[in-house]
Amino acid sequence: MHDGSGRIAVQNLTKQFGAVTAVQNLSFTVEPGSVTGFLGPNGAGKTTTLRMLLGLVRPTAGTATINGRQHHELGNPARVVGSVLDNGSFHPKRSARDHLRVYAAAIGVPDQRADEVLGLVGLSPAGHRKAGGFSLGMRQRLALATALLGDPQVLVLDEPANGLDPEGIAWLRTFLRSFAAQGRTVLVSSHLLSEVEQTIDQVVIVSAGMTRYFGPLENLRQSQRSRVLVQPADASGLATALREAGITDVEPTADGRVAVAGTTVQQIGDVAAKAGIAVYGMEEQKADLEQLFFQLTSGQYAGAPLPGQPAQGNWAQPGAPQAAQPNPYAQYQQTPQQTYQQNYQQPGQQPQPNQGWGGQQQ
Repeated sequence: MHDGSGRIAVQNLTKQFGAVTAVQNLSFTVEPGSVTGFLGPNGAGKTTTLRMLLGLVRPTAGTATINGRQHHELGNPARVVGSVLDNGSFHPKRSARDHLRVYAAAIGVPDQRADEVLGLVGLSPAGHRKAGGFSLGMRQRLALATALLGDPQVLVLDEPANGLDPEGIAWLRTFLRSFAAQGRTVLVSSHLLSEVEQTIDQVVIVSAGMTRYFGPLENLRQSQRSRVLVQPADASGLATALREAGITDVEPTADGRVAVAGTTVQQIGDVAAKAGIAVYGMEEQKADLEQLFFQLTSGQYAGAPLPGQPAQGNWAQPGAPQAAQPNPYAQYQQTPQQTYQQNYQQPGQQPQPNQGWGGQQQ
């Protein structure tokens, strides 16, 4: 069953439930030897996509394959792909070991494999205990053990960190990285980038059933530019000195500071010292990955306002006037370049080329 591939390919995948389009023209690939994060807000279509990949839901259009085959064509699928879509499929009065033995018999692996996977997920001491008494985190581990019974090439996991404590999350991160290092494939879904960003190599971000970003995680990181806010004694003098030193991405701010992008605190300090300009403080700011995630996925489900607050967006009553209130989440609904220009460009100043957080629009 280990043919050296383990490649997942999703091509133009679409699923409609009546009038609702849960997944729309979704395409991405997951290569062996990597951990890919499948990210998006709740309701973005992640679980529906995984269920189509695992043969549990029939696509309206498009294909989802493993090793170039659809799930029902894999022969003994449990020997190729292990999956965890929920952690509730346990008989509450059956021990963890007996639960695994039942599944082992179903897929044709020996009983001793149950003890092996209990050891892999750290549940050996609890193997005799009834699953009904397990915590949420222990149920997650038992579900993962079940997925590993067939020694699969591919792991497909839906929210595997749910219920794990910090130690469990660290353990899961190490386990998934080790699994991928063996040349195997991991596709793990989550709704928060911060949960998996230390684990994954590439990322698929979806919202409203559509792809918002697909590519290496490092490319996503590199799209974010940092800037340094400087409080100098002479803002104009520092700006001039920086430009003379070849640091040209310099802008004054409304509070009298200077915003400098594309350089470091040390370089700015050296220039200021050479120019004889006192500096009273410097603050480095970065747009983090979670902020970009919100920017790419916001707007699918806008929350209703609290009682007494003006209605905005999709929750406004028909015919009701929209209050002209600033949107606190507007920075996540713009491109990085728009955000940079809105926050750091002086009123009336014309936009300059090649400015912005990321230098490109997603």
